[in-house]
Amino acid sequence: MTFVVDEQADTSGLLKQAEALLADCGDPVANAANLAAFLFHVLDDVNWAGFYFLSGDELLVGPFQGRPACVRIPLGRGVCGTAAATRTVQRVDDVNAFAGHIACDADTRSEIVLPLVRGETLLGVLDLDSPRVDRFGPDDQAFLEQIADIYLASLEN
Repeated sequence: MTFVVDEQADTSGLLKQAEALLADCGDPVANAANLAAFLFHVLDDVNWAGFYFLSGDELLVGPFQGRPACVRIPLGRGVCGTAAATRTVQRVDDVNAFAGHIACDADTRSEIVLPLVRGETLLGVLDLDSPRVDRFGPDDQAFLEQIADIYLASLEN
């Protein structure tokens, strides 16, 4: 199944699938692994989908789908580090125009990173990359924010 999130798409089915996939397991690594694989396979034009988890003052790569990734990202550096440090979604239409972008995969042209915050605690980020410029729009962001919420809720199981 491939899917492009847009105005006409009904995302409720995908959200239900994600919830079912993470049901009955509160393990952050297991749920991140399944969710990364799910997103990688249901979204078109995505060449990397995965998690980075906070470890001290840096992000450490977690479960993902795609080419090998940068292992450590300092807070405040690159798109992931910026999302983590500011606790705000970073949606970058062209990574080449993002000052300080860390190029783990030279094919990546756009990126969206969502901070994973539980209560007041930053756990890490959910990161998706695309080889296409301007891949992630407002509808994708809204969908992925719901996915991030599903992941965070799964940790309470």
